[in-house]
Amino acid sequence: MSTMVAPLLPLLERERLAARSAVLATVVHTEGPTYTKPGALMLISADGEYAGLLSGGCLEGDLAEHGRSVLEGGVPMLVRYDMHGPEDLLFGLGSGCEGAMDILLQRIEPASHWQPLAHLIEAWRARRAVALLLVARSRHPALPAGGGLFLDDMQVFGGLPAGFEWPGALLQSARHSDSSRYLPEALSGVDLLVLSQSAPPRIVLLGAGPDAIPVAQLADFLGWSLTVIDHRSHYAQAGRFPNAERVLGGGAPALRALLAADHTTTQAFDAAIVMSHHLASDQAYLDALSSSAIPYIGLLGPALRRERLLTGLGARSQALRSRLHSPAGLDLGARTPEGIALAIVAEIQARLHGRETIAALSRTVGQAQAL
Repeated sequence: MSTMVAPLLPLLERERLAARSAVLATVVHTEGPTYTKPGALMLISADGEYAGLLSGGCLEGDLAEHGRSVLEGGVPMLVRYDMHGPEDLLFGLGSGCEGAMDILLQRIEPASHWQPLAHLIEAWRARRAVALLLVARSRHPALPAGGGLFLDDMQVFGGLPAGFEWPGALLQSARHSDSSRYLPEALSGVDLLVLSQSAPPRIVLLGAGPDAIPVAQLADFLGWSLTVIDHRSHYAQAGRFPNAERVLGGGAPALRALLAADHTTTQAFDAAIVMSHHLASDQAYLDALSSSAIPYIGLLGPALRRERLLTGLGARSQALRSRLHSPAGLDLGARTPEGIALAIVAEIQARLHGRETIAALSRTVGQAQAL
């Protein structure tokens, strides 16, 4: 899974400004059904406030209590929560999740430049992927728990020696991991977590009318990187999309220039949403997108309008049909701009995670009992 650092930023900035240490909690291993998986993060301040969720709220208070001793002593702690059976209730957590989690608590502080969290945040802000090796449990005198290695620049943190010889096969495997994963006994007496943080998905929103604002708000809430383009200068205003990476005027020519620039980078767009509600502009956007490799292209409007636009593109429409989702969004029964935005963003979220067919996670209780 992708580590999500955005929810931790306000609390970390507050503690940084006050030059106070904090505790970083990292899920390193899970068994069975759990709320989060390896790589999930939570930050705990000295006063017990926390940011980020590792469970549905049932473990966080207990983790904050453990965090106090880590903050005071500075020694990392590996905490295990086993929620199988009645023991879960006996410990007073009462989650009933029937899973288990190992969570590493470590102090991050001004003296160590708040590593490793600061490096993850820097990469997230730069819109680039990053991975690190984190020592979760160790009997090796040179590899203390809580220490680790950033795989992009080979810098160490948490007391690890800079000259330690890491096995080449381990480094190669970790660098090519597309998700965080636990490696028990990766080295003799050492359990590691490969913590992999993907670059934020990049979305281009083609149309900046009033109904584009809830789409942008939901994209920002999910930590996506958003570029907004419109041919109308009164809509293409940065103040209307305060969290967007870019807000550009110029319509389709601006999109073409952006796509041309993307050919020279590794930061190609993951999705495009065409929603200017202006027929000629939407057709120009689709024309520009037909020569791109963007895997998801959403188009608002009914099927009749879609076919009119594709007919106008002629032969170039063939390069779009396998990627075009129109009407865009999941069938959620949405009728309001906010509901339609939710339907579109939900469909993109599913596609980003490889879901070709999208179904409910559960059946009704009556349906389950009938099986």
